[in-house]
Amino acid sequence: MNKVKNLKAVAYGEVLWDVFGSEKKIGGAPLNVALRMKTLGCEVAIISCVGKDEDGKSIISYIESMGLDTNAILQTEDFPTGLVNVTLDIHGSASYDIHYPSAWDKIVLNDWAKNLVTDADILIYGSLVCRDEVSRNSLEELLKINVYKVFDVNLRPPHYSYDILEKLMKTADFVKFNDDELLEIAKSMHSPFSDLEKNILFIAERCNIASICVTKGKDGALLLWEGKFYENKGYPVEVADTVGAGDSFLGALVTSLFTDKTPQEAIDFACAVGALVAASPGANPEISNSKIESLMLSQ
Repeated sequence: MNKVKNLKAVAYGEVLWDVFGSEKKIGGAPLNVALRMKTLGCEVAIISCVGKDEDGKSIISYIESMGLDTNAILQTEDFPTGLVNVTLDIHGSASYDIHYPSAWDKIVLNDWAKNLVTDADILIYGSLVCRDEVSRNSLEELLKINVYKVFDVNLRPPHYSYDILEKLMKTADFVKFNDDELLEIAKSMHSPFSDLEKNILFIAERCNIASICVTKGKDGALLLWEGKFYENKGYPVEVADTVGAGDSFLGALVTSLFTDKTPQEAIDFACAVGALVAASPGANPEISNSKIESLMLSQ
């Protein structure tokens, strides 16, 4: 894909409330990616579904206040707005109890949603939204549209199957994993390798994927882009929680790759953004350009 001056993106999938004990924060991986891309100057819309309840109204109001197009967020009386109970370990790493069924499991397409994707430069979607066939079938319809497809793998047991993951990878132009997800999926595809680079190349060839990025937590990320590898070793921060760090990383990486940065500059920038999100509570903290630049210069 060529560089785009005014990048237009559509995110498809879950919007929900992350519940940390007595505190609730708006989240969902596609929304987190979209919000970060918006702060970086992209025009962003989101396709999802919420309940006709107070939680749903609050989510739509918040997303509108952040400047995202919410016309393709449906409202249903049949299912509640999504909730996820988040548990943090002593290192700030999160585990998730994801309520089912939720409104975002039942996304039904309309012409507005299809037109949004047709007019966009990039479609971003994840694996979690495919746990229910209603939302999965809607995604499969969108994937028939000629748009650059970014697949964000989010393995949340027990909400995935390897067959569906492989099918989604084969339709994608760009796939993002974390290192554990990459190795798990490569093993399920009978990869003989244990090395990250070799498994990236194995999956790229097996699924005909042009570009792959693998995040490695505090150790940065590895990017395969146009046949070459690029790496960032990570930026040291005091972790508050890891919720949304990978999502902001992806939003920053995709925006950078398709606007104004080289692949190395893009992965450096994205790692800094992801680190700063991990250093702050919640999935969508405000991050200034000066903070990003300062962290990058600290290396």
